[in-house]
Order: sequence, then C-alpha cells, then structure tokens
Amino acid sequence: MNNVTEFKRRRLALQSQLKPRSMALLMARPEVLRNGDTAYPYRPDSNFFYLSGLAEPEAVFILLSKDLGGQCILFNRPRDPKLERWNGFMLGLEGALSELAVDEAYPIAEFQQKLPDYLQQVQCVYAPWGRMPQLDQWIMDAQEHLKKQVRRGVSWPTECIDVQHMVDEMRVIKSDYEIQLMRHAAQSSVKAHRAVMQYAKPGLHEYQVEAHFNYHCGLENCRFQAYPPIVASGANACILHYVDNAAPLQDGDLLLIDAGGEYNYYTSDITRTFPVNGRFSEPQRQIYELVLAAQLAGIAAVKPGVAWNEVQRVMLHILTTGLVALGLLQGDVDTLIEEKAFLQFYMHGSGHFLGLDTHDAGAYKIAGQWRLLEPGMTLTVEPGLYIDANDTSVDKKWRGIGVRIEDDVVVTKEGCDILSDGLIKTVADIEAWMAR
Repeated sequence: MNNVTEFKRRRLALQSQLKPRSMALLMARPEVLRNGDTAYPYRPDSNFFYLSGLAEPEAVFILLSKDLGGQCILFNRPRDPKLERWNGFMLGLEGALSELAVDEAYPIAEFQQKLPDYLQQVQCVYAPWGRMPQLDQWIMDAQEHLKKQVRRGVSWPTECIDVQHMVDEMRVIKSDYEIQLMRHAAQSSVKAHRAVMQYAKPGLHEYQVEAHFNYHCGLENCRFQAYPPIVASGANACILHYVDNAAPLQDGDLLLIDAGGEYNYYTSDITRTFPVNGRFSEPQRQIYELVLAAQLAGIAAVKPGVAWNEVQRVMLHILTTGLVALGLLQGDVDTLIEEKAFLQFYMHGSGHFLGLDTHDAGAYKIAGQWRLLEPGMTLTVEPGLYIDANDTSVDKKWRGIGVRIEDDVVVTKEGCDILSDGLIKTVADIEAWMAR
C-alpha cells in the first residue's frame, strides 16, 4: 500500500463520520523559532499529517461531507523558486494535487477570502477547537462576516464539533502500512541500544552515550528521536524523566537508557537497564530480574479482549510479591496493592499507546470502562522499580537502584507481536554481550 492510498483511506474513514452538510478543517502547526531567526526542525501536527500527508507549515486541510461533494481541499504554499533556493523543495499546489491526491489546491493566502464561501454551505463545522488559535479566529471572523449578511438570506454554521477526538480514535488502530514504519523505527532503535551496551563504560559521560545512540539511529534514517533520550546512570535512573544526561558513568552503577528513534514521523519507545561495568551486583540483579519477570508477564497478557488495566494488574502483582520477598515491603500482597504501598517504588502505569506521538492518541477508557485491546493497537509494556538514594526506610544495598525495561508491541489476532524484538534483556545475555 502506498502513501496516497493510505491517506485516501483515512479521509474516507473520517468522511463517513461527518454529519450531512458539514466540513472538517485541520491546520498545519506553525514553525517555532529556537532562537533569533533559526527555527526548530519542522515537525507537522500529527492529526493534520495523518489526513493530509503534508509535512509543511502554512496550510489548512478541508474535507467536505459526501452530500456536499466530498472534496478534499488543501490550502498550502505555492512553490517559490527564491525561497526554495534558501530552504529547499516545497510541494506547491501542483504537487499537492499529484502527490497527496487532494481534489483542489489553493494558495494559503486565499484561505481567509474563500472560507466564508465554504461556511455558508454547511450547518456543522468540525475543527480542533482550542488547539489552533489562528484557525479558531479565522472561522469566527468568517462567521461574523456571514452574520452581517443575514438580510440577504446568507446562512452560517450553527453547530461546532471537536474533530480532534474523532481523528484520535481513528489513530488507535494501526494499518499494516503504519506498523511497517513503526517496526523500522523500533528495529533501528534496537540496533542503537545494542551498540551503546557495548560502548558504555566507566569514565564516559551520559551525553557521550546519548550521542552514540543518536548516531546509530541516524545510520538507519531515523534522524530525529521520538522524545528527548533519557540516559540515566546510578541514582539518576530513579528520576523518571531525567534528561540532563551530563553525569559521568561510575563503576558499579546501572545505566538506564530510555530512547527511541522516529521514522517518517512514527515513533518507537524502548528502555533497557544494564551495568556500566558489564556485571550486575547481587542487589542489582535481584531488582532487575523482578522487573523482567513482570515485563514478560505483562507482554504475555497483551491479547485481544483484555482490558487495558489488566496488563498493569498482572505486572503489579508480580512486582509487589517480589518486593515483599526481598524485604522492601512488608505485609499481605493484596492489601499492599489495595493500599498502593508499591507507589514508593513503582509510580507509573504499565505503558501507553504508541504511534505518530510517543504517548499516542486515543482514550484509555470508554464510557467509564477500561478499553479492551484490539488487533492493530500498538503500545508499550514498561514496568520499573526505583529506589530513591535517600530512602532510609530500606536497606542501604538497595538505595539508588533504578530499573525499567520497555518494549513496543502491536496487538495481533492471537496475542501480540514485539516490534522491538531482538533486543537482549536477560542478565546472562546482557553480561555476555557487554563482555564481547
């Protein structure tokens, strides 16, 4: 399946949900300056890209309901040879028609002028209300313009619906095409994780490990990371979103790397924890193997018809049981879970949806009930244990140990497929790999 076919399928799926006499509008995310006149590398809004296929700023995508003709209309930047000489290729209007398979394409400069003509045809407007202030303002201005012509029989929309939720829900189930892209992102990241396991050693700094990871992702055409990499050594691993990545690697410490490359805007999200010197200490091994046992059970629980929170429940029971066995918690396992005593060491959920965004779109509950897993859903499975270095309630040997193990999986008809398959995670395999 090629890109054009994929985007057309998505548009038809959204169009089938639109009310009669309605239109949906989505707007490209504006460029953002990093400093001075230098912009950050452009990354399109996920929902806009999902439907339009355009990865350029200054654009609006319109989809009309079937009874109004069902056209897909794009307002974008015309090609400009002078601008292209400085900043590179622009798709332009002709390119939008041929490459994105839209029905009509107009210069973005004409959008405000033409918008009232579209609005007076419709009763309902679907838009990402509140997320794109410029688009909200343009629509409101156009409506006010139409209201001033009421005596001439001009009408305007009387209903507004959030299109964001609709597109978010469409994105929950991934197509084969999307899964191919995510598998490439995951497998590229697997290679990078394997490389840094052999590269890391005492005396290096976290940022050097980060640079090595980024390098190996780049070799696989994953030029950008899905999120700022977490390269956390020693007690830094107990900071869930640690991104300073500046500390030196110490002999005897663990190194937690939570990092994943992005490919064609689709993300991966993988975590591994391993000893800087290549050998787990006994306390490190005990915590690590407990987290690994929970993760393996969590992955095994992923299958169609299973409620989202069941994966967490399975892992939580293993983690709490193990914490009691190690003496880090005392009491009855079920009571400890009910009282949330585990939050001292495990304070996040089992994982999240994955796709165009690292924490991808989609509701986790439907009508107040946990969502059931379905084939095509992609998610992470990522238990962890984090024992604060200053926690005097536990034996000193445990303090400062932080472990997380995370893989990316897609739900299949029978169970799940691990997109990040091939990345070692047993103690024996890690120690053998690092000794090579």
